[in-house]
Amino acid sequence: MSTKTPSHVLLEHYLKTLKLPSVLREHRKMASVCQAERADYSTYLLRLIEQEIHDREQRAAERRLKSARFPVVKTLDSFRFEEQPSINQPLVRELAHGEFIKERENVLLIGNSGTGKTHLATALAFAACQMGFKVRFFGVTALVTQLLERREERQLDRFFKQLERSDLLVLDELGYVPFSKLGAELLFEVVSRAYERTSVVVTTNLPFESWTEVLGSQRLTGALLDRLTHRVHILEANGESFRLQDSLRRRGQRQKTKKP
Repeated sequence: MSTKTPSHVLLEHYLKTLKLPSVLREHRKMASVCQAERADYSTYLLRLIEQEIHDREQRAAERRLKSARFPVVKTLDSFRFEEQPSINQPLVRELAHGEFIKERENVLLIGNSGTGKTHLATALAFAACQMGFKVRFFGVTALVTQLLERREERQLDRFFKQLERSDLLVLDELGYVPFSKLGAELLFEVVSRAYERTSVVVTTNLPFESWTEVLGSQRLTGALLDRLTHRVHILEANGESFRLQDSLRRRGQRQKTKKP
């Protein structure tokens, strides 16, 4: 068992003070490796700093992914584009590079239930996390409920400020549940505050002309759409439901298995 010298103890104290955990963890092992390879001091220092930077980036990516609060992590690699030919795959691939976030542009995914809109929205948001963007994912109904609760608790301004620190907001499944007047107004406030500051991805099963059924006010709907569609990329998903296709596929497999 090696005994630490006073200089080692002091070095490790300074590394803790400077918050360099990877250097603290690796410096003795790296010294042995570099000594065996006859590497110079610059190489030794370079390798330690590279390790520290790599580990910091990894921890930051993990924090971004956790704070995004995805219900399930999805990627573009697992999306079956061949079964949804109505979706503009080149545009999706382009959006995955994240330029729309830098330009403060929005994305609307519109189409039938079960066609992969949430999958695509999550995949674009996951790619954004990997590129260093701050992301928050919300089911729209859950977001409105949270907004109403924060208002009741007098914490609404604090919540809005938290949202404003995001680079990308995902609002999933607009159109399944109509909102109260106050709920619709609070949702509009989220979109209004994000306008030209934070990119927004919205998934919906409703065409624009039907949004009033959910928001309750033609005036409010018009104002919200005006902000969302000012600088927007629209993706339409008009194919059959993945869930229906998977169900039919499983049924067919079971029937084949039962045949003598």
